[in-house]
Amino acid sequence: MIGLILYFVLGVALVGSLSSAVFLGLSLLGVLRFRADVRNQFSSIPDDAHLPPVSVLKPVHGLEARLRENIESFFRQDYPDYEILFAADEADDAALEVVREVCARYPRIRARVLVTGTPWPNPVVYSFHCLAEAAAHDILVTTDSDVEVDPRYLREIVAPLLDPKVGMVTCVYRGKNAAGFFSGLTAIGMSVEMTAGVLVANLLEGMKFGLGPTTVVRKDALASIGGYTALQDYIAYDFAIGNLIAKAGYRVVLSGHIIDHVVNQKSFRRMWQNQLRWAQTTRYSRPKGHFGSGLIFAMPYGLLGFFAAGLLGHWGIGALLLGAAALNRLLEAWLVGWIVVRDPQIRRAPWLYPLRDLLGFMVWFASYLNLRYVWRDSRFELKGTRIALRQTSSDSR
Repeated sequence: MIGLILYFVLGVALVGSLSSAVFLGLSLLGVLRFRADVRNQFSSIPDDAHLPPVSVLKPVHGLEARLRENIESFFRQDYPDYEILFAADEADDAALEVVREVCARYPRIRARVLVTGTPWPNPVVYSFHCLAEAAAHDILVTTDSDVEVDPRYLREIVAPLLDPKVGMVTCVYRGKNAAGFFSGLTAIGMSVEMTAGVLVANLLEGMKFGLGPTTVVRKDALASIGGYTALQDYIAYDFAIGNLIAKAGYRVVLSGHIIDHVVNQKSFRRMWQNQLRWAQTTRYSRPKGHFGSGLIFAMPYGLLGFFAAGLLGHWGIGALLLGAAALNRLLEAWLVGWIVVRDPQIRRAPWLYPLRDLLGFMVWFASYLNLRYVWRDSRFELKGTRIALRQTSSDSR
């Protein structure tokens, strides 16, 4: 009986090893497609006279890691005409002091600050709604406060929207570790695991979703889906806006520009909660794709194969399966994390990605165990792809 179980486990390990190898091949094709698209995009960027003015919309909330550096990077853009609009939930938000200090250092860049409150389930989406209403220009660049960009950011992400068939642009990102080991695991996952998934999705079906750190939309495309009002109770609003814009008949383009997403998760608990929340939202946003992603990991199947084959008396085969899994993850880290996003952590500590692969599998598995997740100071919880006010015992009486 035990022997049959071990052979079954070994079979699962072989299937998982094969599927992760197939995914690595698809990642290679996705990288080649991405690099070809980048060459086309960057070769057709117009001169200053033909670049449209844009409004950059940036909600802020609290003193995040590297907040000053993140904000300042948007004031250093090599772009002819743009404004930056900031929004905070409360007038006494600590981030606003930093925002106003940076604004004062760059008086030539038009900047405004709005205090919006939080009347919608998703406060970030409400901030974007208010900022879009106040924006002077037709092209809206939405960006998170934990994002740092280089001076060519606006020039490279806005250009595709000159095609009227394009309704939205988004871009991949590399994780920038600002808090140590656990934060580094999340950061390398962003650079490799997240990016590989996006590149394969772009290869197989084209972009039909957005990525939260940056989305760029035209007001006419946004209006075609009902504006930000249509997104007010989505936790994964970035996925939803790209999905709805694609369904409205516009193209969603993956930009060749790479941004830095600053990660500041100092404890395992904080890292785990953050990743589990997003895995659960992906589970509901793309249920088939999320289920299938259980087969893209390599290290769990390599370990299963190692122990199953070893206990059956074939330690050499087990070592071969485990070695193949580790090689698979190192190749994917180099191919995606270095060739595409140029994450320096890949060169300093490539062993982190096989470890992250194990963590990613555990997060994926756990996403099917928790159906609800309390969010935003326990006032809201996730129900599918939506945010709902959390019901308490007093509410039910």
